Amino acid sequence: MTADLIFAPERLADGPLVEGLIARAFGPGRFVKAAERLREGRTPARDLSFLAWKGEAAVGCVRLWPVTIGGAPALLLGPFAVEDGQRSAGVGAALIERACDAAAKAGHGLILLVGDSAYFSPLGFAAEPARAVRMPGPVDQDRVLIKALRRGADADLAGAVRPAARDLAGQTAIEDPHPKARHDHQRMTEPGSLR
Repeated sequence: MTADLIFAPERLADGPLVEGLIARAFGPGRFVKAAERLREGRTPARDLSFLAWKGEAAVGCVRLWPVTIGGAPALLLGPFAVEDGQRSAGVGAALIERACDAAAKAGHGLILLVGDSAYFSPLGFAAEPARAVRMPGPVDQDRVLIKALRRGADADLAGAVRPAARDLAGQTAIEDPHPKARHDHQRMTEPGSLR
């Protein structure tokens, strides 16, 4: 259950905690995913990204990133991660709902992610609006999902997904904190294993 958790926007100082959660959940394989091309060297929208806290421990996180789809502004959701002991308790869904609600309140129209439709459909994500959306690398198109935060925001959606020219704070890209780990893992990964 999530009743004993506190949800709060990510702060700059939370970066190492978030990176630790993500590393434990996904390992180095996350660096070869197509969605990672949109996050590399970028800053997440921290006011739209959240952590779940149990006491002093961060037990879950979700991040949103500014992107464009065919030139139209959107947000990329992910990764989201939950500590093993908190999985299957609704923490991930609660984090995603908070991030989507915050994005809607801030005036954003769309959220994009690459994930399992069975998990994300109950949270309002669908594959159909993303049929003409092109990710920056190999991906199963059925896993590209969109959530419209306002009526009609997903109409006639088409084109390449690209990082936004500037993050939501008006900053340009930041230096990649893990370039060697990404490079080493990419050399060891077979192209057929990309999703």
